[in-house]
Amino acid sequence: MIFSVRALLIALLSLTFSFVTVAEGQTRLQIQGVSGAARDNVELYLANFANGDVSTSLRFQARLEQEARAALRALGYYHPNIEFRIERPARGTTLVMAIEQGPITRYQQVDIQLLGEAATDADFITLKERLAPKVGDGVHHGRYEQLKSSMANLALRKGYFKADFTQHVIAVSEARQEARLTLHFDSGQRYRFGDVRFSGSQIEEPRLFSLIPFQSGDPYLASQLGEFNQAIANTNWFGSILIEPDSESLEDSEGTVPLHVKLEPRARNSMELGVGFVEAQGQKDGRIKLNWNKPWLNSKGHSLSNRLALSGKEQVLESAYRLPLRNVSQDFYQFQAGVKNFTNRENRDSKGQDYTIAAERHWLLSNQWYRTVSLRWLYSEFTQAEQEDRSNLLMPGISFTRSRSQGGLMPTRGDRLLFALETSDRAWGSDNRFIRFRGRVNYINSFGSDHRVVTRLDAGAIMLEEATALPPSLRFFAGGDGSIRGYGYERVAPRDDDDLLLGGRYMLTGSAEYQYRVTGNWWLATFADYGSAWSKDPDWKRGVGVGVRWASPIGPVRLDFAWGLDHGTGKSRQFQLHFSLGPEL
Repeated sequence: MIFSVRALLIALLSLTFSFVTVAEGQTRLQIQGVSGAARDNVELYLANFANGDVSTSLRFQARLEQEARAALRALGYYHPNIEFRIERPARGTTLVMAIEQGPITRYQQVDIQLLGEAATDADFITLKERLAPKVGDGVHHGRYEQLKSSMANLALRKGYFKADFTQHVIAVSEARQEARLTLHFDSGQRYRFGDVRFSGSQIEEPRLFSLIPFQSGDPYLASQLGEFNQAIANTNWFGSILIEPDSESLEDSEGTVPLHVKLEPRARNSMELGVGFVEAQGQKDGRIKLNWNKPWLNSKGHSLSNRLALSGKEQVLESAYRLPLRNVSQDFYQFQAGVKNFTNRENRDSKGQDYTIAAERHWLLSNQWYRTVSLRWLYSEFTQAEQEDRSNLLMPGISFTRSRSQGGLMPTRGDRLLFALETSDRAWGSDNRFIRFRGRVNYINSFGSDHRVVTRLDAGAIMLEEATALPPSLRFFAGGDGSIRGYGYERVAPRDDDDLLLGGRYMLTGSAEYQYRVTGNWWLATFADYGSAWSKDPDWKRGVGVGVRWASPIGPVRLDFAWGLDHGTGKSRQFQLHFSLGPEL
């Protein structure tokens, strides 16, 4: 009997211990009494405790109270009242932490001083006015640390390399709920740019010096170092660029920062390959693009680029020789030559050859627009629909372009603008007299990290001449992955009585696309395109679809499933598959 009672007691104790263990494992923490920033900071401090760590023990409660008091103290609440209670509803256990944050401690005295050259620096004065607390403000240690770090970072960006805080303290009287802030920042002198030395370059130094956006003796500014680095990179001459302020010689440099620019030449040859295809009504048209570039040919920085583009409808071979002038990043000449063979496999209503030679002068203007003045000779032999002809044209022209982007190869925001004008006249030996205008606007924006909008507007017009008097390369055609998706490449244009393409005098297309990030670098897209190419009355075409985007290491990869909604009476809505690789701007 004694054995049986002892066994029963052991079983009851084991059962009780098991119940307590299960209950403890289900304990959750509930915070009451605080809201807003105070609650957010308490939750941030308590985030170190995982759900499985919550316990009702006095030791755990003491740890929670310690962290909660530290969280409130950071916001100026030095006298909180914290109490715990344990609630045991039908399911699980809740540890309730009830907090009364109490009155906030306020600044009774604020002493912030800028010493050294920063005392008269407009940026430091603005920073102080924007971030410095005033008498009567509540103590906020986070904002105090933000003020200190902002001062230190601004000093580094503007060349105050010996700046230091000679005094920095918040003295708190908890009994009186008052605080005194003392912050003295001595910037010392502002350093200036010194001499610039290059090493490892294969390019003449005078051309490199033209890239420097500052003069020796100008006040140091870190952003100008970034501009300098970008200007060097834009030349495409170098594979490695390292700009090092000679910090070891600051003591002996009498307030200047000498720079050492270490360069390594880019490979003399580079190759780029791009592939794509479009499928319409069961027919596939593949595309191959090959770029062969020689980024530098000699010590003057001359360069040569060659482009080969092959598809079923068009074969292009182009070469461009670039001669940078004294200011290599902004001014250069470029001479181009090319030949294009074009044909339309579907109806054989367009074929011929274009031969082009062009001379261009490029300027980068102070407002970041590129201006290009050109003189282009075009000789064309062509058949368009039933028209067989040849054309000899000499066309002076001018264009303005600007491109801006942020966020790398798949920009979070950006825009690109193009406006171009070419003209020709019989007075200088051309076969025709006309003015041709092109305009294009691309815009990209992001909303948060998972939403992008990509839009495009493209327009063109020919004045003083009918489109049929000009070679096909100067007429306007719409349709395809860069125009109106859901239609064949350049298949939207006026037609003759036999339904053969003629080409248009005017063109206007637009596109709106929304992209949503599914995961990582993968996006889904939905889009709508609209536009036409016409000579008299526009026949507007609509295209809609969905697509997949991959932000690859070499740029966006796009796969689109598109439907054309306006293929004419008696024709079904046509589905097309578009695949492309390359920048969106």
